[in-house]
Amino acid sequence: MRKQRVGEDEGLDLAMANIKRVLIAGLFAMGVALVGCGPRIDLADFEQPVSDAPVFMTQQAQKIKIVGSSTVAPFSMTVAEQFGAASSYASPIVESTGTGGGFKAFCRSLGGDEPSIVNASRRIKSSERELCAAAGITEIIEVNIGFDGIVIANAKSAPEFDLTKEQIYRALAAELPNGAGGWQVNSNRFWSDISPELPALPIIVLGPPPTSGTRDAFADIALVGGALAIPEMAELYDRNLDLFGKKARTIRNDGAWIDSGENDSSIVRMLLKNENSVGVVGFSFLEQNLDRVKGARVNGVEPVFSQIENANYGISRSLFMYVKKQNTDFVPGLADFVREFTQEDSWGPNGYLVDKGLIPLTAEQRRIEQDTAWSMTPIS
Repeated sequence: MRKQRVGEDEGLDLAMANIKRVLIAGLFAMGVALVGCGPRIDLADFEQPVSDAPVFMTQQAQKIKIVGSSTVAPFSMTVAEQFGAASSYASPIVESTGTGGGFKAFCRSLGGDEPSIVNASRRIKSSERELCAAAGITEIIEVNIGFDGIVIANAKSAPEFDLTKEQIYRALAAELPNGAGGWQVNSNRFWSDISPELPALPIIVLGPPPTSGTRDAFADIALVGGALAIPEMAELYDRNLDLFGKKARTIRNDGAWIDSGENDSSIVRMLLKNENSVGVVGFSFLEQNLDRVKGARVNGVEPVFSQIENANYGISRSLFMYVKKQNTDFVPGLADFVREFTQEDSWGPNGYLVDKGLIPLTAEQRRIEQDTAWSMTPIS
């Protein structure tokens, strides 16, 4: 049997050799024929060139990838559409992951297949900068792109709210001072439990999860600000800042606050289904849905463009874009996209992003931020 197999193999090899000779002869004949009717053709011209580019430099991977805040995402999407239409580059890919999730992806690695930009509704944390540094990401550009208000919204047909920061804190804190130097679990079930002037509706607040920059900013501005209005908490602030921060920023988990995802659009839809609920969303989402929802006043001030721009509205914050400068070596058009985002026709008072709800910086602030963005100057 072994001799028979060897014989079969030798026969197969002979057949393949004959096929190769026929193919080579045919190609040679083609070359001879073509010499008489045109320039000489080198068969080497038919070989496929070998690319030195790394695997991640594919056409898809070369697209600018943007992750992060759902509040900033609509602005990035708008600029991405404009950039794709007006330039020779493909429109960037924008993914809404929340600020915290965005930084995790952004700090993962360098390369064209990794995010080059993270949108953020708060400043980058020192722990996130350390995470980036551990992955070799050492040149990060921070650009303050504008302002935004954080709004407590509800359905247009639902009762109106006029809240103070202290009332917001008393509604949402996990524990409250008991008046005797200790703490008690938050027992407020209805808004009217906090003040008879508030609607007699159950406290149901739809808000972003812990990974969201909007939630971080809401805790830092609304809850901390409300806690400081209570004498016991103000005294704790001076005596034990760490404990104050924990008590002020910890949100109750007994059903009064419901984590409702990273996308503010889903919160708006849920508000329409339950008119007893209120939701914590960015001002831009309120602007886009004024036919369906309305915003609560805070200390008598309505959440409108002019009041946020003038810093009269009490729950407002800066919005940021962080750029991985080292990725300009891998991603064509990255610097050009940053320039598009930070030109006057985009983010200025008459720019197309204002129509999407962005509150612009002052002229001087825009000049400073534009210098940083256009020179691609990293955080020192």
